[in-house]
Amino acid sequence: MNMKYSISDHTSIDKIPTNTEAIHLTRPVKIDTLEKLMKKCKIREVTISRSCFDRIPDKTKKLFKDSGAEISIEEKRGRAIDIPLEKMLEVIELRKDYQSVREIERLTGIPKSTIHYLVKYATRTKIKKGKQVVYLK
Repeated sequence: MNMKYSISDHTSIDKIPTNTEAIHLTRPVKIDTLEKLMKKCKIREVTISRSCFDRIPDKTKKLFKDSGAEISIEEKRGRAIDIPLEKMLEVIELRKDYQSVREIERLTGIPKSTIHYLVKYATRTKIKKGKQVVYLK
C-alpha cells in the first residue's frame, strides 16, 4: 500500500521514512524544511490544497519543479480518523459477518457511532499513524 505523508512546519522530518515518494501539504511549509525532506527522500509527487497552492512562494514551486516532483491540487476534506488500519478492517469484517454495531463496540472498544461511520464510509483516504497524518493512495 502506497502512503502519502502530510507535511507541515511541525512535522519531524526524521520520522518520515526514506522510501517516501509522495507528500501532501495542507499549509505552506518553510523552504528549509522542504529542502531537508527532498534531500532525505526521493519525492515524486506533491499534492496540495488549492488555498495552500495559492499561498506558497514561487521559490517552493521551483524547488519541486527542479527536483522532478509533480505538483497536483487535491481536496481532501475532513479530519483523519485516529483508529489503526487493522482495527478498521476488523470492524468492517465483523459487520460483514452480520455482527450488531453494539456487539462490535463490545468486542473492539470502538464507539458505536464511529463503527457506523466506518461501515458507511469504508473508503477512507487518510488515517492517523501516531500523531502523523497518512494519506492512503
